[in-house]
Amino acid sequence: MFSWLNSDDAKKKTAEVFENVAGELRHIYKSKLLPLETAYNFHDFHSPALDDPDFDAKPMIMLVGQYSTGKTTFIRYLLERDFPGIRIGPEPTTDSFIAVMHGDKDGIIPGNALVVDPKKQFRPLSKFGNAFLNRFQCSTVNSEVLKGISIVDTPGILSGEKQRVDRGYDFTGILEWFAERVDRIILLFDAHKLDISDEFRRSIEALKGHDDKIRIILNKADMVDHQQLMRVYGALMWSLGKVLQTPEVARVYIGSFWDQPLRYDSNRRLFEAEEQDLFKDLSQLPRNAALRKLNDLIKRARLAKVHAYIIATLRKDMPSMFGKDSKKKELIKGLDQVYSQLQREHQISSGDFPDIKKMQAELLNQDFSKFNLLKPKLIETVDAMLANDIAKLMAKIPLEDISSTVKGTTLVKGGVFTGHQDTSTPFGFKQFEGAEAGRGEVEWIVSREKSKYDDVYESLCGPDGKVAGSSAKQEMQKSKLPNTVLAKIWKLADVDKDGMLDNDEFALAMHLINVKLDGHDLPEALPDHLIPPSKRPFNGGA
Repeated sequence: MFSWLNSDDAKKKTAEVFENVAGELRHIYKSKLLPLETAYNFHDFHSPALDDPDFDAKPMIMLVGQYSTGKTTFIRYLLERDFPGIRIGPEPTTDSFIAVMHGDKDGIIPGNALVVDPKKQFRPLSKFGNAFLNRFQCSTVNSEVLKGISIVDTPGILSGEKQRVDRGYDFTGILEWFAERVDRIILLFDAHKLDISDEFRRSIEALKGHDDKIRIILNKADMVDHQQLMRVYGALMWSLGKVLQTPEVARVYIGSFWDQPLRYDSNRRLFEAEEQDLFKDLSQLPRNAALRKLNDLIKRARLAKVHAYIIATLRKDMPSMFGKDSKKKELIKGLDQVYSQLQREHQISSGDFPDIKKMQAELLNQDFSKFNLLKPKLIETVDAMLANDIAKLMAKIPLEDISSTVKGTTLVKGGVFTGHQDTSTPFGFKQFEGAEAGRGEVEWIVSREKSKYDDVYESLCGPDGKVAGSSAKQEMQKSKLPNTVLAKIWKLADVDKDGMLDNDEFALAMHLINVKLDGHDLPEALPDHLIPPSKRPFNGGA
């Protein structure tokens, strides 16, 4: 059944019917990648072994930010309700990691109970000790939103003298663990607090390698006016450029994510557009979940291969009898030379190697003599997995997306997402704006400004009372819109498809030009309410 099985007997014993891509990923990982990880102590250096819940878990969002930037309020805004354990205030109120997940009943599961639950993906967190587990909990909420995603609220990152107080557990290590497993990492900034403390800087650096997951929110943007907002945005981009150290800064969403009146509403349209973009990104996480898990497994496999080469090389260079300790120190100190050697021998990109300082720190506590020498078969198995099995899964993901779309499970629903997707009220995004303006009204909306188009029409129309294409082209090009856009407007306005524009059609063309100039998108087909009253019988044929 599968190309990686050779004998018919093996096929009968191991063949499984996988219902989705996640199931196949689990099988491939355990049969092909896990043996390589185990052989070279990958889990001691980088990340614990993946369990079944890691493959079956819903998409997860992690919120990170300094205290009082609105992380917990943002969750409440998404759910449109409180959740067990919620505490909101201007001081550092959230002092725990809280996983907000779906449950039939509202409740709280303490950290020590959470990490022994085989159905949850948090079992590896037990290694961070009781100091952390006492500050970790799961809030179960019967919310429609949480049927599609889970959310992790993190403690507010401290600044000033407070950041010098030891938390008692490895805060950045826990952020790294979550960063590997979540689908989105949202960094929240307060428009009034753009300073990046030392702890916040370390936290952002811990997210390195997951830049594709990071989104940034400039929250509470309604607390400043338009001019101040421009300055705040510029200052934020400057600060992020110094910390993220990437050629391109992650996407920044500007808004005020709570259910209270805006203090300055001059930027309302900007906030609505930014909110729409953010919620569209978040609502589609279930649709992209399989692709994200596949991408993470590929990254993990590449790292595991490089790790195996490093460990095998260190083992090969160790003496068999005497001088082991001195040689170990020499190898750790010269680890950069090992990296360079492997890069040349195996054509490995420098970006695939683990951080050298972290690797050196981990190697100090390892017994090099217990490392395994290189096992080419394990490497070949992973290479075959990347070349063949992963490619097959890539081909199956679009099919899974289509089946999920049929079942209606590709988008997050409920809470604020209901309003975000709602078109049944006047308050949906861009409802009754642009080409939608005038929908449901008795009067044809174009007639309100038709009088100012009539003079132009009279100067252009021919003896038959219609404007020819050549005459209309010169007038329409005065808008400076591209010819491709004007061609679309012509097709929409020429309702009777006779290649000319009569009085109503010309007014409709001018109206659509203004719609586009005002920054709105043109419709794919002419809406019923924009069809000229004199042309309504052509609705079916148009």
